[in-house]
Parts: sequence; C-alpha cells; structure tokens
Amino acid sequence: MKNLFTKHPHKVGENYFQHLIKAVSFSFKLLLIALKVFIHAIFPFLFENSASDNIFELNAILQKRKDKFNSDDC
Repeated sequence: MKNLFTKHPHKVGENYFQHLIKAVSFSFKLLLIALKVFIHAIFPFLFENSASDNIFELNAILQKRKDKFNSDDC
C-alpha cells in the first residue's frame, strides 16, 4: 500500500519534507499577497500591480514544476 503522505511528493520529485517546505513557502507567499490585496482594497494607490505581479511569478514557478514532471513521464 502506498503511503498517502509520500505519494504526491514523490510524484513531483520530492520527499515528504522537501514538499512540506515548498508548500509552506508557497502558503506564506500567498498570505503576503492576500495582505497586499487587502491593503490595496482600502488604499487603492498602494500595491497597484504588486499582487498580480506576484501571482504571475508564482504561477510561472508552478508551471515550470508541472512541465518538468509531466515531461519526465514521456
């Protein structure tokens, strides 16, 4: 029986702890983006492009990871 805690991390080329650190890192980045969006909602002149730029950067990182491991399946 495959371990539910390691199946996905192994699928993306990481062990459990590497995946944990990467996921926590992304969660903190997303929390920071959410905070910027909240501040921007109150003060529209602050963080005008910051959140969308950060989301674009995170998406690019995730897409590279996805492409890397999808191409390894070939």
